[in-house]
Amino acid sequence: MVSVPIRMRSCVFSVLLLNFLCSSVSSLYFHIGETEKKCFIEEIPDETMIIGNYRTQLYDKQREEYLPATQGLGMYVEVKDPDDKVILSRQYGSEGRFTFTSHTPGEHQICLHSNSSKFSLFAGGMLRVHLDIQVGEHANNYAEIAAKDKLTELQLRVRQLVEQVDQIQKEQNYQRYREERFRQTSESTNQRVLWWSIVQTLILVAIGIWQMRHLKSFFEAKKLMRFDSNLFFTSGKSEIFYLSLRSSECECTSCSPEEEKQTFNEPENPF
Repeated sequence: MVSVPIRMRSCVFSVLLLNFLCSSVSSLYFHIGETEKKCFIEEIPDETMIIGNYRTQLYDKQREEYLPATQGLGMYVEVKDPDDKVILSRQYGSEGRFTFTSHTPGEHQICLHSNSSKFSLFAGGMLRVHLDIQVGEHANNYAEIAAKDKLTELQLRVRQLVEQVDQIQKEQNYQRYREERFRQTSESTNQRVLWWSIVQTLILVAIGIWQMRHLKSFFEAKKLMRFDSNLFFTSGKSEIFYLSLRSSECECTSCSPEEEKQTFNEPENPF
């Protein structure tokens, strides 16, 4: 009997806490300076409508809070598609809405910055911007659609369901497109790694062959030559080494002993 009230109290407390948290949730806002630009990236499927609502606030030092900005202060909005092409570039007021439709799936860049001509009104040089971006079926105002087309509640629910299914199909197509691009990138990277490995192997083989041929010719030249130990100086200008090849010795065998002695006799030192 005692555990039931405790459970009821915990449930009531949880509900009150949830209501408090939900009531305290506010939209996204950021601060921007005079020459500063804030950009946001949204991954959007193709043929999808995007609506952005914003409002600006200026800081009041006397009240120590942010107040709605004057009409003379505006925001410049620029939107680029994944190919870095500008699809929206327009200046709006201190509070407004911008709308565009994506034609290429991928990351779209949404940039906002203020017109600097009115920055003398700023207190502290900062402006607070509240931004709310709605994508796909969330961008539709179904109350206006029902009033305009005179739809019943059932017809409106069916239309919402159809648009949600259409948006889910677009999201699936976009995920398939991302998977295909990732697979192409992976295959291209693997091919480049393979070709680079082949090129490295060929370079190493070529260097090895060149080194072997160079060392072979070097040792062959050393083997054919025999350095004579006879060394003398002439005119004090240069050193002369007498080198005798084996072929020269063979030719001297046909000479007479006197000619051979005269040929290999050490010359007199002029000094």
